[in-house]
Amino acid sequence: MSEKKACPCCCEKYTARSEEEKKKLINRLKRIEGQIRGIIGMMENDAYCNDILIQSAAVNAAVNKELLASHIRTCVARDIREGKDETIDELVATLQKLMK
Repeated sequence: MSEKKACPCCCEKYTARSEEEKKKLINRLKRIEGQIRGIIGMMENDAYCNDILIQSAAVNAAVNKELLASHIRTCVARDIREGKDETIDELVATLQKLMK
């Protein structure tokens, strides 16, 4: 892993990703971006609230599912192997926030 600095605006940590993983995640986010544009169109056309909520939940789940799986496979697994048990507490806290 190369040393990178964390994003100064929001993060203290960083995750080094392979080019393949970055490409996969970015492509997923671009598809989700299209879904968001669809939701905006639904709002502009006064779609029924329930339909918008369902689409919004699908977008949220898509983002979280991909990123959470990647996080567990990489960062969490690495930290556990290195004996950084606090990562488990961090993961539990993240899961609790996602389930609200």
